[in-house]
Formats: sequence, structure tokens, C-alpha cells
Amino acid sequence: MTRASGFLWFVVLALFAGFMLGPLVLVVLFSFNDGALVSFPMGGFTLRWYAVLAGTPEFWNALSNSLLIALPVAFLSTVTGTMTAFALVQWRSRLAFPLLTMLSVPIMIPPLVVAIGLVVLYVRWLSVPLGLPAVIAGHVLVTQPFVALVVAARMATFDYTCLDAARDLGASSAQAFFKVVLPQIRAAVIGAALIAFAISLDEFIVTVFTIGSGNTLSTFVWGKMRTALDPSINAIATVILVTTVGSAALALRATRYRG
Repeated sequence: MTRASGFLWFVVLALFAGFMLGPLVLVVLFSFNDGALVSFPMGGFTLRWYAVLAGTPEFWNALSNSLLIALPVAFLSTVTGTMTAFALVQWRSRLAFPLLTMLSVPIMIPPLVVAIGLVVLYVRWLSVPLGLPAVIAGHVLVTQPFVALVVAARMATFDYTCLDAARDLGASSAQAFFKVVLPQIRAAVIGAALIAFAISLDEFIVTVFTIGSGNTLSTFVWGKMRTALDPSINAIATVILVTTVGSAALALRATRYRG
């Protein structure tokens, strides 16, 4: 690669990074804007909009609902995804990969299709009322494949001789899993749980279709944007951004990601 072509690729990547990250930087920047208008020049630096959020009961209700959804989703998807990955990888057959691919279908199709399918399932077939339990089930459907893929990738390099040794020494299947397997894949499991938490906290389409009444942080932002556009929306978006990016960063560190 010549110096000119290398410089051209650098310019293209810089423009792409600016296009992707620029709006996020502006969201964070305007969340500290003292003026009521989201425009340049800024009116100065302030934490007023975060104080406005702190004094808004609807924000705390939305935050509470988001945590009431994201925490059970992280737990349920981690348990079921880990069990699924462990079972499929342990089979070591030609069916393991196709089955894992089938489980990943919800993350391959458009979220709008998933949301419509869930509403039809809940309302027409199961007669289940929309609400937080319906949202949790929908989020588990979306996040479980990520957990299964992360844990399956870790299990692909797992040394099964120690598991066989534990079983030969009289350990039950549960004892062998919790005392031999889980300590070795714990970092991947924790990382997958944090990824599931971040995805659930950020999910909008499935949430808005299945929540019925009430709000989460994402639907709360959407509702405010339909009525007014003020820097408090940027403050909410900054809270969501910091939480999701922080969870993802912790997940990458827990799984010892090296890029």
C-alpha cells in the first residue's frame, strides 16, 4: 500500500468515524447547554437539565421500569443462553451449529417484524395482557442469542478432559458444571450478561409494541421528542449512552476481548 492510498483510507475512515460519532458527541455536548435551544452558539455550561430530570417523576418511573425489565432480562437470558450453549457445544455434532443458527434468527430479522409477531402471539394466540412481563419475554427472545453465541465461542476452546475427570471421580452433572465448567467460563458469562443488560436497556421497537401503558427510558425519550425538543432529552440520551456503553465496555473487559 502506497503512502497516498494509505492517507486516502485514513481520510475515509476519519469521515466515517465523524459521521457515526459526531451526533453522539453533540447529544452529550448539548445536554450541558445552558440555553433552551439546541443550536450553536451554546449559552454556556450547566447541569440544569440533569436537575430537571431529577425533579421529574416520569423520568424516575421510566428509569424504574427500564431496570425492572433489564435486570430480569439479563438474568434469564444469561441462564437460558448459557445452558443452551453448553448443551449444543457438548453435543459436538453436525446439528449443533444449525441449531445455534436457528436460535439466532430473532437477531437476524428486522426488530419490527419481531415486535409485530410478539403482539400477535400475546394478543391473538395467548391472550396475554401487554405490560412489563410481555416486554421481558420479548427482550429475552432478542438477547438470548447474543448470550448463547458469546458462551458458545468460549466453550469452543474449553478443555473437556477436566469435565470428564470430574465425572469419573463421581461428580454429578450439576456439580461438574458449577465446580469445573462455570469457574472457567465465568468471565464470558458475566460479559454476556452485561451485553444482554445493555441491549435490553436500549431496546425501543419491541418495547413500544409490547409495553402497553407506561414508559421505559427509550419510550420516554420518544414521547418527549414528539411534543417538544429541549436539552433535557439530550440529558436522558446521555444517561442511556453512558449506561449502555459502560455495560458494553465492562462486558468486553470481562470477556478479555482483544479486538
